[in-house]
Amino acid sequence: MVELTVDFERHASELPLLGESPLSDEIVEPLGSGEPAGHAKTPKKAAASGWVGSVLEYYDFFIYAQAAALVFPTLFFPGADPTVAIVASFATYGVGYVARPIGGFVLGHWGDKHGRKNVLVLCMLIIGVATFCVGLIPSYHSIGVWAPAFLVVLRLVQGFAVGGEISGASAMIMEHAPFGRRGYYTSFTMQGVAVGQILAAAAFLPMATWLPDEAFHSWGWRIPFLLSAVVVLIGLIIRRRVNETPAFLEERDGDNTPPSPIVEAVRSNGADMVRVFIMMLLTIIPVVMLVFGATFATNKAYGNGFTPANLLWLSLIGNAVAALLVPAAGALSDKIGRRPCLIFGMLSSTALCFGYLYFISVHNVVLMFVFGLLAYGVAFQGFQGVFPSSFQEQFPTRSRVTGFAIPQNLAGMATAIMPTVFAVIAPPGANVPVIVGSVVFGIGVVAAITAYFTRETYRVHMDDLGRKDAPEVPRDEYERRRHRRLAAT
Repeated sequence: MVELTVDFERHASELPLLGESPLSDEIVEPLGSGEPAGHAKTPKKAAASGWVGSVLEYYDFFIYAQAAALVFPTLFFPGADPTVAIVASFATYGVGYVARPIGGFVLGHWGDKHGRKNVLVLCMLIIGVATFCVGLIPSYHSIGVWAPAFLVVLRLVQGFAVGGEISGASAMIMEHAPFGRRGYYTSFTMQGVAVGQILAAAAFLPMATWLPDEAFHSWGWRIPFLLSAVVVLIGLIIRRRVNETPAFLEERDGDNTPPSPIVEAVRSNGADMVRVFIMMLLTIIPVVMLVFGATFATNKAYGNGFTPANLLWLSLIGNAVAALLVPAAGALSDKIGRRPCLIFGMLSSTALCFGYLYFISVHNVVLMFVFGLLAYGVAFQGFQGVFPSSFQEQFPTRSRVTGFAIPQNLAGMATAIMPTVFAVIAPPGANVPVIVGSVVFGIGVVAAITAYFTRETYRVHMDDLGRKDAPEVPRDEYERRRHRRLAAT
């Protein structure tokens, strides 16, 4: 009997891929495969749900970022000193990230205790209501200090909800994905984020291009916020139809959910949480490109003379390129590993920021656009397309959402305050490309060194993830299984 069991486990990868078909989108893993076998995986359905949810939720989040760069300094923080208005506007943008670790703690705990599906529906509902209400706030000239006060409160609510989005959505997709294709499927979380930013830029672009400045600042900027009510309703309908993940269901069926996921995560994977925090600081790239860079290029105090439409087009096209490259980066990480892709993305994207900021400072629209596109649309995707799978794979199922959500959101909070820091250390008249570019590249170097010392996980079975001594499937066997999955789908 012992010999039979060992032989079965050794050859489990050669069993038929039960239930796997492009039409049914169901994969039932064989017993002894190292994957959850008690429930069917539905990777395409999970990826579609995560993708749509990320599109809609990050549309809401990034229209705020666009407004913070383009209209909030004059609408909600008028004053004689334009630098103070810029700093105050970026501070309200950053305050949403202050709430994200709280959201990551609360919603991550909920996701590990009660399931990935429930927390994702809750996230979308909260952010939808908050975003719609932002579009209703009167300006400073109408209600005085209450205007920025309401803005801060609603931004805190937004940040709380987004704190559970990426961790919950990427866990949902990764746990439904077949072994050998986790990087590819999980990357659709971030493709959804890119598409959400495309929609955010596209929503502002017609207003900024065709409306007179007075109309744009009076009511045009509000329309993208109010439209969120429609898109969030669609997202809620889609998300409610997705199935819970097999990995979580097996934990729940075995009464193995932890009483306190945060305690479990810190005790068993505290060092992994620290490494994830450091690597997630690379989210400085979209911040410096699409938030600080927009103000550096368009604000009259800096005097670079770009129009809002210039930066909106960069966001639009950059995210379109990103949406195409994100799945390719995820698929590449399934072939060569997570770490090489992460390190390339970290070093190349941060180095290209020097050129992006320099060409803004010399008023060269074409080369600003080229370097911005290379940094954000191309190089950054080596990181963006891979981190959802790589960082989720550092944690076991019982504490996965919490273990990833907390360091991810703490890093998001740290990078979100950087536009305010940049506005202080590199005000109008300073050598912005050198000052800001050096800080960004320094972050890239530290993140790349950390990635080098992070566990490689692309050939580790789901049941073994989160363990420091987790065995890797031999490369030849892994490639056979991966190609069979590719052929089957």
